[in-house]
Amino acid sequence: MIAMVPMGGTIGRAAIVEDAPAQPLKVHAQRVADALRYLGAPLPAPDSKFLARPMQPGTQAETAKRIQEILDPLCLAEVHINPESRVKVDAGPASPELVEKDWRLFLIKVHNEAGVTAPLNVTSPQELPEDGRPWNRPVTERWMKLDIYRGRPLAPKLGGIPVEYRLMYVYGDEEGSWSGVLQFDVGQGTQDLGYRSDLVVNFRVRPVAPVQLSILDENGEPTTAALEFRDGAGRVYPAQGPRLAPDFPFHPQVYRSHGQRIALPVGEWRVRCRRGPEYLEQVKTVEVGRELNSLSLQLERWIDPSTHGWWSGDHHIHAAGCQHYTVPTRGVHPGDMILHCRGEDLKIGATLTWGPGFDYQKQFFTGREDDVSNYPYLLRYDVEVSGFGSHRSGHLCLLRLGEQVYPGGDSKHHWPTLCLNTLKWAQKQGAVCGPAHSGWGLAVETSDLPNFVIPPFDGIGANEYIVDVTHEVEGPEGTRVPAVDFLSTADTPYVWELNIWYHTLNCGYRARVSGETDFPCIYGERVGLGRGYFKVDGKLTYDKWCEAISRGRGYVGDGLSHLIDFTVDDVEVGEKRSEVRIASPRTVRVGAKVAAWLDPADRGLETIQQEWLVRTAGERIAGQAYTSKPYWHLERARVKGTREVDVEVVVNGYPAATKRIVADGEMRELEFDLEIARSSWVAMRILPSSHTNPVWVLVDDKPVRASKRSAQWCLDSVEKCWEEKAQHIAEAEMEDAKAAYAHARRAYRKILAECENP
Repeated sequence: MIAMVPMGGTIGRAAIVEDAPAQPLKVHAQRVADALRYLGAPLPAPDSKFLARPMQPGTQAETAKRIQEILDPLCLAEVHINPESRVKVDAGPASPELVEKDWRLFLIKVHNEAGVTAPLNVTSPQELPEDGRPWNRPVTERWMKLDIYRGRPLAPKLGGIPVEYRLMYVYGDEEGSWSGVLQFDVGQGTQDLGYRSDLVVNFRVRPVAPVQLSILDENGEPTTAALEFRDGAGRVYPAQGPRLAPDFPFHPQVYRSHGQRIALPVGEWRVRCRRGPEYLEQVKTVEVGRELNSLSLQLERWIDPSTHGWWSGDHHIHAAGCQHYTVPTRGVHPGDMILHCRGEDLKIGATLTWGPGFDYQKQFFTGREDDVSNYPYLLRYDVEVSGFGSHRSGHLCLLRLGEQVYPGGDSKHHWPTLCLNTLKWAQKQGAVCGPAHSGWGLAVETSDLPNFVIPPFDGIGANEYIVDVTHEVEGPEGTRVPAVDFLSTADTPYVWELNIWYHTLNCGYRARVSGETDFPCIYGERVGLGRGYFKVDGKLTYDKWCEAISRGRGYVGDGLSHLIDFTVDDVEVGEKRSEVRIASPRTVRVGAKVAAWLDPADRGLETIQQEWLVRTAGERIAGQAYTSKPYWHLERARVKGTREVDVEVVVNGYPAATKRIVADGEMRELEFDLEIARSSWVAMRILPSSHTNPVWVLVDDKPVRASKRSAQWCLDSVEKCWEEKAQHIAEAEMEDAKAAYAHARRAYRKILAECENP
């Protein structure tokens, strides 16, 4: 067996720059450490802790030296830029070892005497040809690829400080010993004379061997899972940064199916296997020899809501923009997205085309489930109004569209600037619509829920929603339908999302909620991090699932807790208009099947290298502010020192009854008796992990008018929203906007007058 070479393996020492300014170097080094961790090559825990500690007075020289001692062993080369901006290069201490058919990440140390702020470039006559560039070397002498990492959290150019580090990928095409000439420059004419800007490196390319994958679900059936491979130094394989779809450069995991193979370097590997929040995580060790190897994984669930008729989905996924590839032709196709959905056991994946890549991605819209769908894993393309038109007043998720482009053009440049006009067009064709990432623009400093602070309405979430929820528009059959069907939840701070929803529910409006991830923009970790679980009649289809959203026949959350078959007086949420009618005040019976899963103990992160071994639920997040990611997570609900969480029944925004359960995965039937004195909405939650849609209990057929304070909050919010958003409305739509806002003011004033309580 070939031994694994740790990231810190060295063949010498780099020159310490004695007079390096410590504070700029420390800030830069922290960014380098973040980049290494993001790219799957974390520093050892003691080094990470040192870089994270505040610098003590009088320790500048010691700090600068220690930083270089930490990072220098990872350097393949040392680049010197003299005061005339001439570049020369020396060998660094890192062992020049590569992996066959993959990339290896190194650091480059830059001594920048000239304070140059240009990009650092590297080329080699041994590079494999690509992009049609001419080559003057025979193919037998071209074996490598080079790439300077220029992404976040690093800047694309040098910072101009005397010492800094850049990240460089090197790819080895074939096993064996190979020489490469690395040529560095910071712009034309900066190369030094006498070949001093060239460095000959003798690389050893380690062999890889095939690993046959057996991945079976809890029933012994072939399936797909997320697999994360790391070596003894904690490095991810295949290398993250240069990945192409279906593997993503911002993921440590890859998605593979039963029967596929993956090539791994010979040696010992640890593999982490996941398949969404409904499965238990596994960690195994695999020894890879030179011949065909095998890796068998038998997955285990702790819950399966689909066996109860509740189907998971993420209504907000992207295949372009944000962390995805910026070159459309390198982009993500339906076959890639369905692989990720299957690997996270996400039954419905709504891939929304938006501003970046719109003209390329729009080719995948068909107005039906994509051909890559394989029941019960269903993928369809729809639209997020983002990056064009009314996005400044709040992004919109438009699901179940018949046509994807607003009349008047074929791209993203002619859409309305008033959300309501887009909603009218979408609802006319039978779409299911709601604001995306609802909390953006609704930030408040309090954690009270509900609260009565008027937010700034200065973002791209459920901002114009405060107006649009008061409107009915023409539906596909000419009937009047609500302009807004749902609010998106689970991907922004829950207080901001739920507060506006609670207030509009208290005014009698009936927008529902659905769960989303906004992958890979808000969350890039995986699809389905935020989910909606909805019940349909008969066989699952995308259209039925969207219809269940509009009816509120479901619950939302992170998938680590579940509120199944929520009922009030035997009326199940989403059925019979979600209404219970009683003649006078009386007690109603509230029930649900409830289950949750927390690790038996809150396992904190011992070392950076062990981070990949710890289930997300075990991260230390319970003590973080609710404005920190992950915004929705069962760990926040953990009763300190226990494995228990509180299940609450909410009436008109406030907890009315609570029962505590053990989050051990067991399904429990909970029942509550509630006294209902007036027309109210009732829901159940484990905050902030899961939340049902409401059931309305109408007393003497009166509408819900739960709170004068809520009605006043809504009225004041309309004014604040107009103050912020009027500047973004096109002149041609200004009269429409004035009429829309005036309608909302009248509606809330009428509701305010009808509310009885102070």
